[in-house]
Amino acid sequence: MKYDDILTNYLNGFGPYQKRIYILMCLPGILCAFHMLAIVFIEHTPEYRCLLPFEEYKLAHNGSFNRLSDEINDRSFPLNPNSDEYSKCEYFDINFNEIMSRNVQKTNVTKKCDRWIYDETEVISSIVTEWDLVCDRSIIKTIIDVFFMVGFMIGSFLCGNFSDKYGRKKVYFISLILMSIFGILTSFATGIVSYTIYRMVVGASVSGVFLSGYVMAIEFVDPQRRTIAGIVCMIFFSLGYILLALIAYHYRTWRSLQIVISLPTLLFLLYWKIAPESIRWLIANGKIDEAIILIKKIAKFNRVNIPASVYSELKDSSSQPKAVNSASVFDLLKYPNLRKRTLIIFYAWFVNSLTYYGLSWNSLGDNLLVNFLISGIVELPAQLFLLVTLNHCGRRIVLSGTMIFSGLMLYSVTFIPQSYGWLVTVFAMLGKMAITASYIVIYIVSSEQFPTVLRNVGLGTSSLVARIGGILTPLSIYLGKYWRPLPLIIFGVQAFLCGLLTLLLPETLNKRLADTVKEGEAFGCEKTNSYEEKIPLIM
Repeated sequence: MKYDDILTNYLNGFGPYQKRIYILMCLPGILCAFHMLAIVFIEHTPEYRCLLPFEEYKLAHNGSFNRLSDEINDRSFPLNPNSDEYSKCEYFDINFNEIMSRNVQKTNVTKKCDRWIYDETEVISSIVTEWDLVCDRSIIKTIIDVFFMVGFMIGSFLCGNFSDKYGRKKVYFISLILMSIFGILTSFATGIVSYTIYRMVVGASVSGVFLSGYVMAIEFVDPQRRTIAGIVCMIFFSLGYILLALIAYHYRTWRSLQIVISLPTLLFLLYWKIAPESIRWLIANGKIDEAIILIKKIAKFNRVNIPASVYSELKDSSSQPKAVNSASVFDLLKYPNLRKRTLIIFYAWFVNSLTYYGLSWNSLGDNLLVNFLISGIVELPAQLFLLVTLNHCGRRIVLSGTMIFSGLMLYSVTFIPQSYGWLVTVFAMLGKMAITASYIVIYIVSSEQFPTVLRNVGLGTSSLVARIGGILTPLSIYLGKYWRPLPLIIFGVQAFLCGLLTLLLPETLNKRLADTVKEGEAFGCEKTNSYEEKIPLIM
């Protein structure tokens, strides 16, 4: 007797207790969205220019940003070499006491700006405006974001291993505590180094909260509903995306915004007495008595009776010796068919992570808040699209179609004149909608493509590859400093090529999934007799 059999046949599949736990575990996904996406506002680079020597009074009187006349701009700033815009990082070394005089002596000698004045229309303060992360120092913001994603990668690795060893619940709550403490500390950061360290820990803890919560939520859902439950779980992240825009509208200083999104985490610590440990983890780690107590609790809540024989069968099946799984990631790369599928899946994870966060973090339109809100809203139709199509059209065609469509939309930006900024936003949002769908599908496709004995190691390695894509995201966005459409072109080309490659994957909808490496190698391959005898039966 397996846990899934008890869940389906005796606990009403997705009964009242399971629904309650599922919702509770999904809710913190809203907070994860806050911390993952708040950098759009907290690290926003507004319109800025040099504070000229004759404007010293602006610093003393908190003067607001204003655009200088063309005459003063022409006398004060050189033009950028590759555009007709005035430099924001240098000014002419002239006598600014005579700036309004037509007799001011012109020169080609320039000086680097050491102070700037910022437009506070959309964001009153950010780490960029507080610590002057512009011009030569703009790369610092990119490095900070790289470290955040490094933290996210470390968290994925550690939390995945620790949750398997010590339990989902412990890792989940330790991550919640870290996320709340270091989220609050971030709002009190005194400099770039402390801010970077705090954000790195937040990145690691967000990974723990989201992944552990996701696994705990899904493990209380019966197999028939897990695909839909996985998609719905992602909707909570999108709701956090949308809610963050509304919060940022009211809190326009970065420190106040950071503390507002961090404090609610403390409320979820109350889950400790409500949230149960994963029954699947308890059984896998030989804690059968604890698992049975929890099953009985669920049965009582759901008002169902479970025969005593079921518990006896569960004990008997759990006491049987388990086959040792000697498989490793190298088994995925050892055989041609598995290797091809594995490399395509790894590349798909990389591209989806790179593109999704690249579009989420990159401010594309003229209105920061409106464009961020739209970027969150477009995720909802993407998820609804999957609920309708994924179990009818097949995994492969949906994954490939959404990635190709996203790639075409993003690459099309290169053909749009710069004056049509709104059209750039429309195409980018269509691309964002499609990549949101494909990012969800790749979770499902990966779990079905890898054979059972390699599923955990395959998904773990896929997640690692995705984090590498996330680490490269800030660097890709930084390239927009030299040519604004360049990040979108990078994302678009990668998504399009990857979409074509995923057509080489076999369809898994309504197919018996592979258990052994031998079955995994034969899956989706008609001619297997020539080499299948050479493949060991790894259990």
